[in-house]
Amino acid sequence: MIQLVTKRTVCLLATLLWCVGLTAQIPQDYYSAAKDKKGKALKTALYNIVSSHKALSYDTLWEAFKKTDVRSDGKIWDMYSNVTNYTPGGPEQGKNYSGEGDSYNREHSFPKSWFNDAKPMYTDLFHLYPTDGYVNNRRSNYPFGETKGETYKSSGGFSKLGSCTVAGYSGTVFEPADEYKGDFARTYFYMATAYEDRISSWSSPMLAGNKYPAYADWALTMLLRWAEEDPVSDKEIARNNAVYEWQNNRNPYIDFPGLEQYVWGTKTEEAFDPDTYNSGGNGGSETVEVTAPVFSPQPGLVAKGTEVTLSCATEGALVHYQLNGASEVSAAAPATFRVETTTSVVAYASLGDARSETVNALYSVAEEADQSEKIY
Repeated sequence: MIQLVTKRTVCLLATLLWCVGLTAQIPQDYYSAAKDKKGKALKTALYNIVSSHKALSYDTLWEAFKKTDVRSDGKIWDMYSNVTNYTPGGPEQGKNYSGEGDSYNREHSFPKSWFNDAKPMYTDLFHLYPTDGYVNNRRSNYPFGETKGETYKSSGGFSKLGSCTVAGYSGTVFEPADEYKGDFARTYFYMATAYEDRISSWSSPMLAGNKYPAYADWALTMLLRWAEEDPVSDKEIARNNAVYEWQNNRNPYIDFPGLEQYVWGTKTEEAFDPDTYNSGGNGGSETVEVTAPVFSPQPGLVAKGTEVTLSCATEGALVHYQLNGASEVSAAAPATFRVETTTSVVAYASLGDARSETVNALYSVAEEADQSEKIY
């Protein structure tokens, strides 16, 4: 499954569906102790709520991934590589690798060397993800950042390694795909909160050496921007609920989209109320739910010159798509394009400020001389 994605510049809006789903999953009064807290005090109140959790064994993580990180097609959900096609618990689990696509392992997205491999951080599922072993190795323990990727790029430029282009830091950084930058930002907000009592002693270019704000200015500014540009997704909500089943704690920055603004950002003077919280204080603005584009014919092997249609069930929506990493094209639905060579597609639909989930496809062109393969 190809997972290439385009840059997202969207408003921080949580859908009504998210709010209903979250309310159903958060235990009653779970966040009550954080009510009316602001800024630094809010972070400490959240620390007192989420810091106590069940510590898992390192081997247990393999089993947990089967519940927390599986795509709709039954494969491992990798946020570092777009070529992975691993079956949870399959032969690629933890095996040796020589290149991208060989195996997957247990990645500390918040590098373990920063906290000297100490427990319980070492096995905290909220920052541990299954990722391609080779790409994980290239990431090493470099901080997250933004880069042109002059040192290394994974397949299709999905993730990159190189000199940081974010103002305030120029060292080597690892840049994840745009689609998952918000996921990792909320992971880092969780780590600064759940380990408030320890983080001041940890060492990393991203860290400030204190409890609050915990992150260096350049890193915090970037993480806040990432969280805004890539809002909470259905994937994160489902994972948050699954991790809760394993650890008995939650990531509040997923439960309350935009909560980071109350802790570090523009809303530090506003009191947090979990009972009336509404999408980070957006005043109850209704967000339209936009359905994802549908491909016709289905991705797979097709004849050269096949016309592909991208339709959307949401009336009036625009379809946005990118072919083989080229510039994004926007058109009123339905949109069409022709497949002349093997083509990877990433697409989403939008209506106003609302947008759908990103969908992906891969079309392979049948060789004229090979009539043995089925053409769809």
